[in-house]
Amino acid sequence: MDTWKEQLWHGLTAEQVVRLTGTHAQQGIEEDEVVRRQAKYGRNVLTARRGHGFLIRFLLQFHQPLVYILLAASVVTLALEEFVDAAVIFGVVLVNAVIGFLQEAKALKAIEALAQTLVTEATVIRGGRKLRVNSVGIVPGDIVLLQSGDKTPADLRLLRCRDLQVAEAALTGESVPVQKDLAVLALDVPLVDRKNMAYGSTLVTYGQATGVVVATGDHTEVGRISRLIATADDIQTPLTRRLARFSKVLLVIILALAAVNFLVGVARGQSVVEIFMASVALAVAAIPEGLPAAITITLAIGVSRMARRRAIIRKLPAVETLGSTTVICSDKTGTLTENQMTVTTLAAGGERYAATGVGYRPEGVIQAASEVGAGASHLSVGDFHGRVALLEALRAGVLCNDSQLLHDPAGWTIQGDPTEGALLVVAVKGGLDAPVLREELPRVDSVPFESEHHYMATLHDQGAERPRLVYAKGSVEAILQRCAAALDATGHTQPLSPEAVQTQVADLAARGLRVLAFARKELPAGTAAVGHADVAAGLTFLGLQAMIDPPRPEAVTAVRACQSAGIRVKMITGDHALTAAAIASQLGLDGSDQPALTGQALAQYTDEELVDAADATAVFARVAPEQKLRLVRALQTRGHVVAMTGDGVNDAPALKQADIGVAMGKGGTDVAREAADMVLTDDNFASIEAAVEEGRGVFDNLTKFIVWTLPTNVGEGLVIMAAVLLGTALPIAPVQILWINMMTAITLGLMLAFEPKEPGIMQRPPRDARTPILSDKLLKRVGFVSLLLLLGSFGLFNWMVRFRGASLAEAQSVAASMIVVGEVFYLFNCRSLTQSVLRLGLLSNKPAIAGALGMLALQALFVHTAPMNRLFQTAPIGWDAWLAVFAWGLALYVLVEIEKFLVGHTLQGEMFQPTPRRTAGTVPHDSTGVSAV
Repeated sequence: MDTWKEQLWHGLTAEQVVRLTGTHAQQGIEEDEVVRRQAKYGRNVLTARRGHGFLIRFLLQFHQPLVYILLAASVVTLALEEFVDAAVIFGVVLVNAVIGFLQEAKALKAIEALAQTLVTEATVIRGGRKLRVNSVGIVPGDIVLLQSGDKTPADLRLLRCRDLQVAEAALTGESVPVQKDLAVLALDVPLVDRKNMAYGSTLVTYGQATGVVVATGDHTEVGRISRLIATADDIQTPLTRRLARFSKVLLVIILALAAVNFLVGVARGQSVVEIFMASVALAVAAIPEGLPAAITITLAIGVSRMARRRAIIRKLPAVETLGSTTVICSDKTGTLTENQMTVTTLAAGGERYAATGVGYRPEGVIQAASEVGAGASHLSVGDFHGRVALLEALRAGVLCNDSQLLHDPAGWTIQGDPTEGALLVVAVKGGLDAPVLREELPRVDSVPFESEHHYMATLHDQGAERPRLVYAKGSVEAILQRCAAALDATGHTQPLSPEAVQTQVADLAARGLRVLAFARKELPAGTAAVGHADVAAGLTFLGLQAMIDPPRPEAVTAVRACQSAGIRVKMITGDHALTAAAIASQLGLDGSDQPALTGQALAQYTDEELVDAADATAVFARVAPEQKLRLVRALQTRGHVVAMTGDGVNDAPALKQADIGVAMGKGGTDVAREAADMVLTDDNFASIEAAVEEGRGVFDNLTKFIVWTLPTNVGEGLVIMAAVLLGTALPIAPVQILWINMMTAITLGLMLAFEPKEPGIMQRPPRDARTPILSDKLLKRVGFVSLLLLLGSFGLFNWMVRFRGASLAEAQSVAASMIVVGEVFYLFNCRSLTQSVLRLGLLSNKPAIAGALGMLALQALFVHTAPMNRLFQTAPIGWDAWLAVFAWGLALYVLVEIEKFLVGHTLQGEMFQPTPRRTAGTVPHDSTGVSAV
């Protein structure tokens, strides 16, 4: 009993399993044994993993180099009794920390959600008595009874079953319920094919079964996935990696410049107190105080835009990650496909037919294959002249059927089996009315589907004195062997050619279609029952219906858009390889002409070999949860920024490991949603493509903000250093620097977050996640504008002092206004980094215009009102000074536009270089490969 948890139960006989678990197949275990086993193995729940407490999580929001700089500035200004300055800086830090904490509070709940999936009630046999118990109290060795509608309470090895079908999509990705049986399996059979097992949290859709519990709590397959989630890495986004590197470099530069500034001043014999104040001013000037707030708000605006496009962002940095994505690994069922089985092809009476339309909406037509595209009209009952076999195959699909097609305000749904639902929908497309047909030919008796027979048959009354009619449907092999003849197009019987039918089936199966065969037989009038003996022979073959879960039409367009944007789309599914390959071909996935790689083959690869295989393959089928995790890690090792989609429990570890995890909002599990960074409210792949587009726009706007804000800080720093080197008074006081930095960031810089996406954003390759935030040419532009601000501010300061006889307060007011007005003009340069604002449309970003006017009004108050004069050490200035300020600001705008015209095309190529691929074996996201800025 101590080593039994490691047993491969699917490879043992039922008798061996009963013996190893120390139970009795009919009597179960006694109550005292239940108590003993509960004490030994614990409760049937998932163990919650302890994370950081409330306080630690909040304090970790301050654990960033840029925040350290701001906190240091706040402490220094507080020590200098500049209380307003200190309060403003610390307020910025605090707001950012609160926002980050609230975002994190919503995340990382996958373990708790997993625990909830196991809590249910179950029927067990203990001491020979049938009991209904809470699944928490179930122990290994319990005998559990399952029936349709039950949630499996733990991992079971089946001992007896009758027509058991279990929906395992959330665990394995299998798109249709799995037919279970008792056959002993090979030890190396993958999880998805273990048909003698029923796993915890899966749902019984049909039939009954008895099983013995072989694993509970953390030892179940769901528990194993829980451990995988816990071991998945917390991946930094490209933005956070770049900003972390940028912040560290900025910290070193600021401290070095401040130290050099201090030493130079002391060497020149200046007062230690004065030069220390100047060095503090330099540090405050160089710190982009508004950057954390701008990043948070820009990302939040991106969140809002994405929400309007049906993508809900749970973690703010994920917005930008989408823009850097190079590979999207998508689940098939429900994301790329409709998750609604659809009959696409029928074969009857020697002719093949195509059915249009997708999903459960009964919209579409049935046409002879030879007429497809020729404008043939919708078939109705009257159109079946010369197509009697087709009519009978459709009627068989309706009558030999236990499901119902329903319509409600949310749309069309199926009550029952998805396969049977597809048969009802295609019949409506052919003009049949299922309720009317069932009333005309009421069911008398039936032979239910059983796994050992692979068919279903129903007996129908045609009216008094008329023979009763049997319709049968099932696997091609099961139906063909019972048929003696076939129905032709005119309704007459003819000799059956099994070889011709099998040729048709092979062709359909090669396209990934699931094929069902249909037949009928007459029994004497008054026959009250039908059994296996009645349909063992003598049936008339009617035809075939082939179905598939079809790709969403909008997914085909979205895949094409992603591929044109340089993003590779890969399909990772638990479904069969042929089906996956067929869907991939219809979607137009790059590399879909290559064979699908199965989970069994993946298991043979080493981690190094998997890197090449994952990069080269487009379709992965029958994969297990840990293999999805390995695939994501392999692609990251190759240097890809990976987005992973999923909806099931089995997807959660890979969702957490991916650079951005994308879960389904409608059909997904809580586990997947809690592990993901983004949730699609419509479960549609097309929404991912829309989110990628928004993500690229967000990163563009963040880059524009940084390119806009850095010259302010660098320019102010240069002004301070120039004053120290030349031995003059400071042209801008520290408190004025804070005013400039904070107010321009809020009123001007943040307006770039509202900048619309530039044309062609989805026609360029993904940005290499390892490139710096700013390219060399953008850094040169930052330096160029910083120099212009230095010349304008320092020049106008000295002009006011030497030639106009102005006071220090007046001269500083002109210098500060020069920085502000220069930033106003430069804001419109930065609306596009490569094009003129006139090409974008001057009014296409109205918030930018409002912000510019608002900042100019505030600056006028800053200079011309007494309270602001006292608070910020300013003084009113004349119209001639304002004219000089605006003239230099306009000159700055014109000079930057000329520079943009000269380098715009090469800058665009430099900014959007395609992501280079790493060789196998390299470490993903090596921070040493990230440039300084």
